[in-house]
Amino acid sequence: MQTLLDILNRAGGWNPGLYLKIENAPYMALVIEATDESGPSGLPAISVAHYGEQNGDLMRDPEMCFELGLVQGAHLDPFYFRNDYIGLEQWSRTIERGHYVHLSSLHEQHKQFARQWDNNLRLQGFAEAFERQQTPRA
Repeated sequence: MQTLLDILNRAGGWNPGLYLKIENAPYMALVIEATDESGPSGLPAISVAHYGEQNGDLMRDPEMCFELGLVQGAHLDPFYFRNDYIGLEQWSRTIERGHYVHLSSLHEQHKQFARQWDNNLRLQGFAEAFERQQTPRA
């Protein structure tokens, strides 16, 4: 998840008002934002999503939520996946009736998808696109 961590670092790190929208044509915009609630382990959480549009509605393609851990170096740990185009919503880690629930096989799938997505974001130049957006134009 190094690409997302690099972008977060360049943006000044996590804060409760974090909202980044990175335009990088021809790809869908990438939105990174702090969530209102902590993740299932009580750590700060972020949502990362590509948004498309269908019939005037914003569609997540996909959205993943991550907890931001700082022990033994910054890392992102996924707990939620959603893709509106295929009607899929999954929680691999959550709190259910006051108890921590960890679906280990699904969590591994989420981590594998997140690594691939992060690599795609790197190859597509989203970190550089974020830097370009931060540079004042003359």
